[in-house]
Amino acid sequence: MRTWQVERRQRTRHLIELGGLVFKAGIVELTNDDRATVYGALLWIAEKLQSHEGENARHLWAAKGKQAFDAERHEEQKGSERRDGG
Repeated sequence: MRTWQVERRQRTRHLIELGGLVFKAGIVELTNDDRATVYGALLWIAEKLQSHEGENARHLWAAKGKQAFDAERHEEQKGSERRDGG
């Protein structure tokens, strides 16, 4: 496969994963799939990150995201144990 094809697939996968996070966070449902609202919220996040509060916001959001990933992983493990009879 050519280099540009590999890079295009990697970029596509990355964008799909980011879109999945928007969906997973419930933003699509909460905004009634209003792209302007989603985009506006993302622009607000970008502005916040560029402000004097940016570093604090980044730490808070990272901690919240890690906590959510951990909780999800824990729920998946519990579900797997139930399916396996454990």
